Amino acid sequence: MAEFTRRDIVHGITGIPVAAGGLAFSHLAAANTPRTGASYPPSLTGLRGSHAGSFEVAHALAREGQQDFGPLKRADAPYDLVVVGGGVSGLAAAYFYRQNEPQAKILILDNHDDFGGHAKRNEFSVGGKHIIGYGGSQTMESPSAYSDVAKKLLTELAVDLDGFYDHYDQEFFKRHGLSGGLFFDRETYGRSAFVNASLFGAADFLGLAPGRLQGADAVAAMPLSEADRATMLHLMTGSSDAFEDLNLLELPGYLSGISYLTFLKERLGVTSPTLIDLLHDLPAGYYGIGIDQIPAIEALVLGMPGGAHLGVTGFDWLRGLLGGLADPYIHHYPDGNASIARLLVRSLVPEVTAATTPEDLVTARFDYSQLDQSHHNVHLRLNSTAVGVAQNGAQDGAQVQVRYVQNGAHHEVSAKHCVLACYNAIVPYLCPDLPVAQKEALAQQVKVPLVYTNVVLNNWRALKQLGIGQCFAPNMFHQMMMVDFPVSMGGYRFSQGPDEPVVLHLSSAFGASGLAPADQFRVGRTKLLATSYGEIEADILNFLNQLLGEAGFSAAKDIAAITVNRWPHGYAYGTYSLHDPEYAAGQAPHEIGRQTWGKVAIANSDAGARAYLDEAINQAHRAVGDLL
Repeated sequence: MAEFTRRDIVHGITGIPVAAGGLAFSHLAAANTPRTGASYPPSLTGLRGSHAGSFEVAHALAREGQQDFGPLKRADAPYDLVVVGGGVSGLAAAYFYRQNEPQAKILILDNHDDFGGHAKRNEFSVGGKHIIGYGGSQTMESPSAYSDVAKKLLTELAVDLDGFYDHYDQEFFKRHGLSGGLFFDRETYGRSAFVNASLFGAADFLGLAPGRLQGADAVAAMPLSEADRATMLHLMTGSSDAFEDLNLLELPGYLSGISYLTFLKERLGVTSPTLIDLLHDLPAGYYGIGIDQIPAIEALVLGMPGGAHLGVTGFDWLRGLLGGLADPYIHHYPDGNASIARLLVRSLVPEVTAATTPEDLVTARFDYSQLDQSHHNVHLRLNSTAVGVAQNGAQDGAQVQVRYVQNGAHHEVSAKHCVLACYNAIVPYLCPDLPVAQKEALAQQVKVPLVYTNVVLNNWRALKQLGIGQCFAPNMFHQMMMVDFPVSMGGYRFSQGPDEPVVLHLSSAFGASGLAPADQFRVGRTKLLATSYGEIEADILNFLNQLLGEAGFSAAKDIAAITVNRWPHGYAYGTYSLHDPEYAAGQAPHEIGRQTWGKVAIANSDAGARAYLDEAINQAHRAVGDLL
């Protein structure tokens, strides 16, 4: 996340009043949302992701304990396979099952109005130009390191990984002088300021232009107290050896065992609450959590300040030891990994599009009416939330019964097999007869709450003038903003110049400092669900007006559309080494939780404890293999 993505750099290594006279922008969502009956899900704007209508039934089941969802309707003949969850893992499970059983009849259920799960596609029409963005799973990160299973699937889907070296404009940011930096908001610091400096490792990762300010000049531009500027300067440029008591061989183990927050406080003497708050959430986009739970070694390799205090030899040696990504960060479709989901759907239900190649698929409009036709062998049924899975008394020789609610009606279908490719934490509520130990393990898979927002600008002249391609905004609702990835392929062309529309991608992760990771995510989810679209929109307008206003930007005239992709259940729960114990092989919660139960197998990236595309594929393959 990912989703940004993501977190294997080492291991695989609210609302704010609207500026400019209080103008409300809620009309943006209405103006860009097709009317009921003519909706094309990717083009819906406003609040998306876990949108209204997608989660209420699941919350009634898991939060309120509701069991009675009305009289049952048994309309379908038995299936060979029912898949719960139409994300990449669920679609891949159907794909792998059909490879073994080419004539299998398969039903895929998903609670959203679109398929793909976190691999969400956002489309816009601005000034006659078709614009595509991603609202979730972002990129095929380091695909050369994928498993043989994942590589084989991508090959079968005709994904040309080498082609991204042509599709992705790696010189875009440098050619336009767009660099990164740090945004200080007026409400927190007394005045707004963007410090155009390559501060926290994003420049190399994203291919940004060098910052316009360096070292002492960058710190001098920060609206901080004199004491805090002195501390920040020491943190960023100091070269004292704060670890002279450790040799090189001891350094990695020590830094892996303390948080970056502890590193700042105990080794560098950074105690200012203002500076700690400033730094706390900067890595959250990669980890979903702040510096109180991120090992110092990972934060430093990611580019957080303070590495020079390891001693020049120590820091260079450490970075060389840990390495970085296996491939350039370029394997990105215009809609992120939604294209992988679309390729899987096209293979399962060819009638959805006449497009035949991944390049053609980029601009193809899918015929959603073909997803659930009785004469097809594969049915993808949207707006359908599973509420129960049982293996007793199944009719017509089938082994599993699955109940779901669609548009208020309670249905039941039966099947020979079932793959649960949904969020693993809801599985105990779907399958109350699971062994107690397995249900307890599944309950620990608490996903990271995230927001991925796309803001479409009519032009990006202000960004060009100020040299902004990316920035961190620690005190805003969205902690990071960047110009979307510059990808052109097939008939799709990324913005070629500042007079054309462009997508800004804004992201945020929600934690609660001082708690265990899972508890932080629970608190963050509650906060996110309690935040209205209007509050989020107001914060966006305030943020961009402050950031770009000096260059003539005005949200009232320059924003064309906003889509907020809200994911209260976002990244899969990974391993947080400062909190989670080392488990024996097969004894980690995600390994216990994913055990096959009779004719029911469990997939999703949760089952691999890695929020990555390849893990979703790997777990789908394992689940189908367990069944067959």
